[in-house]
Amino acid sequence: MAEPAHNPPLNYEASNTRTHPQASSSLPPEVVTCLENARFLHLATITNPTPTSPALPHVSLMNYTFLPGGSSSHPTSPLPPHPTIIMTTNHQSLKTQNLLHNPHVSLLVHDWVSHRPPTAGGAGGGRSGSPPAAATRSSLASLLLNINTSALSSISTTITGEAVFLDKGSPEEKWCKEAHLANNTFGDQAREEAGLFGGQPPSAPGALEGGRSAGSSSCYIEGEDVRVVIVRVREGRIADWKGGVKDWVVLDEDELQKRSRESRGDRSDDGTRGRTPQDQVTLVNGVAG
Repeated sequence: MAEPAHNPPLNYEASNTRTHPQASSSLPPEVVTCLENARFLHLATITNPTPTSPALPHVSLMNYTFLPGGSSSHPTSPLPPHPTIIMTTNHQSLKTQNLLHNPHVSLLVHDWVSHRPPTAGGAGGGRSGSPPAAATRSSLASLLLNINTSALSSISTTITGEAVFLDKGSPEEKWCKEAHLANNTFGDQAREEAGLFGGQPPSAPGALEGGRSAGSSSCYIEGEDVRVVIVRVREGRIADWKGGVKDWVVLDEDELQKRSRESRGDRSDDGTRGRTPQDQVTLVNGVAG
């Protein structure tokens, strides 16, 4: 008798609090893999509240470029050697206005192909699955779907941080635009992928703000109205397909050493190393009082 499919509930694990974040001087390997393999990310910003409209969340699908940090990864980069995400956006876009008002952002990245398998019926209504049925007749499409189902990757990562606009015309902006353009130039690959699943390739340039759709012009990265936005990757959360979560934070070496001393109760800066407040005594002329 076949075992029933495992469908964990959405509230499989409480995730409304931080779960003892894993502190390190570098990103967790699975986060690096996710950022290096994903094609897009989801950028969440918040609108500016007005007397007639409350602050509302706003999510955008973005092309991006990931710099893992360190002098060896991009030796010509003028940016600080920290893990960084580069994006571009039109200066008149809603997300730009949001970021100018509130630079705090949340980014969601996952590196598996999202597809919805056909449901067994019930409340799903007409949602029969994705990609369309025509794609299932392609052996290559079926192979790709099976690979995806095998969970080559089964995690997503949420990154929280602060967005910074680079100064227009600065060497940092010029370098980031060139790196972002090179990282998001796919040639005919986008059209081939669209045709693989029976879809139509995007024809309108700039279908994704901050990047290039198939056949679009580089003006959506290099244009005069384009602003470069960077987010330093400092902390976030990994979630797996079962609902499990793990928090992580990237710290400088000095910050790590400070945390290590604090966890041991050390106070090397005030001469009370290894003592807790209850153990401290007052010394008068070298004699404990």
